[in-house]
Amino acid sequence: MSDPVAIDGSYGEGGGQVLRTALALACITQTPVEIANLRAGRKTPGLAAQHLTCVRAAADICRAEVHGDKLGSQWVRFTPGGPVAPGDYTWDVSAVAGRGSAGATSLVIQTVLLPLALAAGRSTLTIKGGTHVPFSPPMHYLQTVFLPALGLPVEIEVLDWGWYPRGGGAVRVEIDGPAALSALDLEARGPLARIEGVAAVTNLPAHIPQRMVNRARGALRGLDAPQDITPLRARGPAPGAGIFLTARYANGCAGFSALGKKGKASEAVAEEACNALLAHHRSAAAVDKHLADQLVLPCALAAGRSVITTPEVTLHLTTNIHVVQQFVAAGVALSGKAGAPGRLEIAGVS
Repeated sequence: MSDPVAIDGSYGEGGGQVLRTALALACITQTPVEIANLRAGRKTPGLAAQHLTCVRAAADICRAEVHGDKLGSQWVRFTPGGPVAPGDYTWDVSAVAGRGSAGATSLVIQTVLLPLALAAGRSTLTIKGGTHVPFSPPMHYLQTVFLPALGLPVEIEVLDWGWYPRGGGAVRVEIDGPAALSALDLEARGPLARIEGVAAVTNLPAHIPQRMVNRARGALRGLDAPQDITPLRARGPAPGAGIFLTARYANGCAGFSALGKKGKASEAVAEEACNALLAHHRSAAAVDKHLADQLVLPCALAAGRSVITTPEVTLHLTTNIHVVQQFVAAGVALSGKAGAPGRLEIAGVS
């Protein structure tokens, strides 16, 4: 087997995205990878429970030999032991942490989703931990923004909602591979077609999600598009609240969310998500700034030329481009300064 690709985990945003993208590509390309300085840009460097779960999940699907896979480790060497194997898998972030954990299940999904979607066969994943937590895509975002953008044969069901700090959520993911990745034309978004959303709570009174819905409807009333924002009392082991909005354009989509916390009014939660949506709408971008960096990997593996416009060139975007180019010879051209609107052009390798 070839020498490992050497990745500096402190590059760019210096967080878990470097790890997740590198693991996914190691599985897909069957290339060993060695990552040093893991999460060097974070207050607590090294592998937290959710990152260690990502490592172990990636190892499970391709029988990898792994070194450095322990909590707090700032170095990992990952050597795939064979092609990605579809199947039934269960991963529990809390079990990895050795205690209750709200480690993000969405980040575990992002690590293994493309490798399993490109493999020939059906996979069923059960992942336990946090489902709607800060600093990670909420599960609603994967369901309504990321997956529709790619058209992947994947279904995600939230069994129990897990909020920060307790977690305790669970999701089931059905992946029907092999998928074919297509180039994306997300340059001009066209008119706003629809706003969808859900205001959800667990173990809280019904008036709270309704107040979030009422405030969101009022804040977005000036937009010339139908709204479908609904209240939901969901199942979960602990109290929690949040609102999740999707703006669908004729060509492109964007997602926005805000989470509740003790002392934060329901109306303030709704306004936070609505303000983010309205700011995006004032831009001309086809996708939101988070989706732009998440599309780099699939577009690099797709056949053809993809074009994406983003309202902001983020450090996550430039970091993901750098990591992808360590594994595959995709041509990537990014115009736009950091923090400003940008245009991304990717010539995929398939």
